[in-house]
Amino acid sequence: MIKCHLSRFMGERKIKIAELARTTGIHRNMLTLLYFENAKRIEFDVMEKLCRYFNCSIQDLFEIVDEEVKPSHESSIEGKTPTA
Repeated sequence: MIKCHLSRFMGERKIKIAELARTTGIHRNMLTLLYFENAKRIEFDVMEKLCRYFNCSIQDLFEIVDEEVKPSHESSIEGKTPTA
């Protein structure tokens, strides 16, 4: 999965979504999706604008991380293990 560090970048600089949208021209709905890591896709021009604004590389803003493996519902109930 790809993790977006937009919230960290904005928090460090105390920037609000509305201000970033106004300055970069990126739609605030897109910024909100990225901020809360709910975006399913992103356009190259959005990545470029964010990287130029924060003076960072794409690797600084986005990171590939392993997905967390969650136990199945049945095996997590009261420590039971699945049976064959």
